[in-house]
Amino acid sequence: MEPAENTPAPAPQDLPAWEARKLLRAARAGTLATATDGQPFAALVTPAMAADLSPLLLLSALSEHTRHLRAEPRCALLVTGPPAGANPQTAPRVSLTALAAPAEDPALKARFLAVHPYAALYADFADFGLWRLRPMGGMFVGGFARARRLRQHELLPDPAAVAAIGAAEASILAHCNTDHPDALAAIARAAGGAEGAWRMVTVDVDGCDLASGEAVLRIHWSAPAAEPAAIRAELVRLARAARG
Repeated sequence: MEPAENTPAPAPQDLPAWEARKLLRAARAGTLATATDGQPFAALVTPAMAADLSPLLLLSALSEHTRHLRAEPRCALLVTGPPAGANPQTAPRVSLTALAAPAEDPALKARFLAVHPYAALYADFADFGLWRLRPMGGMFVGGFARARRLRQHELLPDPAAVAAIGAAEASILAHCNTDHPDALAAIARAAGGAEGAWRMVTVDVDGCDLASGEAVLRIHWSAPAAEPAAIRAELVRLARAARG
């Protein structure tokens, strides 16, 4: 049955792709699935998402999964959120299929370390290198009876919005960290962060990351941002809500 013309469109936060993107952006750990000679293999990894939603992994050349990726770049990444109850099957999760390749871009490494600052202790070791996973599609499961296969174009953010916000990222970070540290601290506290000096360390179409020492919080926008002006509106909304 076709929906009536006056049926409201679902809010962005109700769309599976939007829920999947928020889950991926907030993930600090996941399971990487690789294969060698037809034998599957799974390993714990610590992803960070590039602005375009490409997962970034800092991997040791000595690890089994890195050797697998060099021989076979096809892989999968599973990330999960907290369950709604005692049953782990109530946890939301996303499984991405992807193609992996080494990434030499210093900006991507800086983004990874912004989300995983503790990794600075070994990030420059000779046997460690950054890898980028290019998402090919995914499966989002929001809980029981809430499964949705997502094609690449459904999952990934709008490239024009990614480029526009990426071009403004440095100025957004500088402005917020220099002129509005109190607002950032209030937003962090409202999101469950401890008292302290919080800085904005990444910003993208879906939200931002705030850091205080090695603690990092993901802050989601209410909807994907198409331009830098939308980010200002989101931060004003978040600051007002945090201050009551």
